Amino acid sequence: MKTLYRQFTVTVFIIISISTLVAFFLANTYYYLVTEELNDEKNVSIALELTEYIETTEKLDLEHYLSTLGQLGYQLYVANEYGYSQFFGSDFANKDLADDVKQNVFDGKVYHGMREYKSWIFMKGMFANELENTVGLPFQYEGKRYGLFLRPNIDLLVTEVHIIFAGMIISMAVISLIAMLIVTKRLIRPITELTEATKQISQENYDHLLQIDRKDELGQLAESFNEMTRKLQENDLSRKEFISNVSHDFQSPLLNIQGYADLLNAQTPTEEERIAYTSIIQAEARRLSTLTKQLLLLTSLDQATRSLRREHYSLDQQLKSLSQKYLWRIEEQGIELYYKLQPVVFYGDKALLDTVWDNLFTNALKYNKPNGSISIELTNSSSNVTIQFKDTGIGMTEEELPHVFDRFYRAEPSRSKEGTGLGLTIVKQIVELHGGTIKLSSESGKGTSVTIIFNKHKGEFI
Repeated sequence: MKTLYRQFTVTVFIIISISTLVAFFLANTYYYLVTEELNDEKNVSIALELTEYIETTEKLDLEHYLSTLGQLGYQLYVANEYGYSQFFGSDFANKDLADDVKQNVFDGKVYHGMREYKSWIFMKGMFANELENTVGLPFQYEGKRYGLFLRPNIDLLVTEVHIIFAGMIISMAVISLIAMLIVTKRLIRPITELTEATKQISQENYDHLLQIDRKDELGQLAESFNEMTRKLQENDLSRKEFISNVSHDFQSPLLNIQGYADLLNAQTPTEEERIAYTSIIQAEARRLSTLTKQLLLLTSLDQATRSLRREHYSLDQQLKSLSQKYLWRIEEQGIELYYKLQPVVFYGDKALLDTVWDNLFTNALKYNKPNGSISIELTNSSSNVTIQFKDTGIGMTEEELPHVFDRFYRAEPSRSKEGTGLGLTIVKQIVELHGGTIKLSSESGKGTSVTIIFNKHKGEFI
């Protein structure tokens, strides 16, 4: 497998190699286009001064003078038309020089060997230690025509300073490369850890959090990943708890149905027992039916598969219809019902909101006291529409209140009322889908109040 670190390392070496070649090519091109000409002119100027000095100085010991120049860092070759030929300074690696070149210099022409040296590879013209790679000027000494061929001694020009600078440049390159590889390794490490953490999550191990303390983009990615892991962990726990609760809530009525059905089949019950067993089976069947419907609705809301079917309708009339729907239960329990409704035209999903009002109203009936009361109030202000359901029922304790919207949560006193623990969860999700908020307050033994607020500025009203 090609690791990111290996790919980055190879890429760095390739970039360094290519940049080195390009830089050398540019330097080489600059040398042959600019520096070579300047180098030739500079050395011609030096040779011209030397020949003028030779010609204007009386009683000059030519060989001693040229030997001194050779010791000062020049390579020299002197010849005349009568066969005299002598080298001064360090030796040339190649001493070949055409006779016609020498003759042209004897005749008074200047030889531009540095400028005309044929080489286009690696600035060879600067370093080639050859007699052809010189400049040549004519001069006269003791009435004879001579030629002076000159070039700087490269070995003497490369001083300790040049070596120090070259070493410094090489050291900087090596140190930079090593530092870059170390930094790259440090940058890659969080990605490696992230890859391992991703594998752990794919195996449903949500305890593997990244220990990356950085302030850059990788740190932000690690923090986002940890936050995602925590959410997945919470969802996993919720899912397991949900499955456990669903299994329990389905199993209990099914066992009851099976048990009482067996009793009906296993013996000859009295009419009174038959009616009792049958009514229990019917109640458990209704409970299963209600639970199934609520689970389907809750799944639809969770997955956002049910888009809101909004329409304009009278919210106050929808609330009034509750008394007609549950009139028999109201009369049976002796409940007093109070309405205080202001006219409101609402833009929302009528069917879903009908589920909200049904849940709140049936809870108020179910957990109310005999001959208690229920009040429903609808207030239309300039900024909000507020709906409040208030009953005089058994209420809840302070410990129970924080959990009322949790799935499958049922307070202890309500367990005998055959609730599913999903009603208020569904209510909350539907209200929030419509952009509203819901609050519940209760006092044990005195009753419960549920308040829903819709903000007009969110466009639910006309």
